[in-house]
Amino acid sequence: MSSWYSLEVFDGATSASLWADAYGDVLSSAALASGASDWSWDRHTWGVVFEVQFADDDAWDRFRDLMVVRSALEAVPDPYTGLIFYRGRGGSSGAALPRRPRPLSGSGAASLPIPWDIYDDFFSGVTSIVSANPLAFAAV
Repeated sequence: MSSWYSLEVFDGATSASLWADAYGDVLSSAALASGASDWSWDRHTWGVVFEVQFADDDAWDRFRDLMVVRSALEAVPDPYTGLIFYRGRGGSSGAALPRRPRPLSGSGAASLPIPWDIYDDFFSGVTSIVSANPLAFAAV
């Protein structure tokens, strides 16, 4: 089963989009040469995400160990905190598999509407008090 892997590059001293323009073709070519079956670049306000799909973990490791990939990763705009690579899709994309429904939290039920007969009984009692002594509220 194939798996997705992601490289997230954040803006630093320069824009991550400029870095992607400079090294995007090299990374894409290296990924395809290493056995990638699919890849995509996503640009965000905070940086870029390179998502690539490999058949197995060994192909991902071979891709990461290539000299051209290491050189590109050393040239990211923020070399200390501006690079994250991990297994799975990155950025704001959804999960690879749909989520299973989770049990409801708390009591597990939504609030129910108040039955109208209780509502009517409450206000009929209030109106009967007012109608029994109409001057009770006039004195205030």
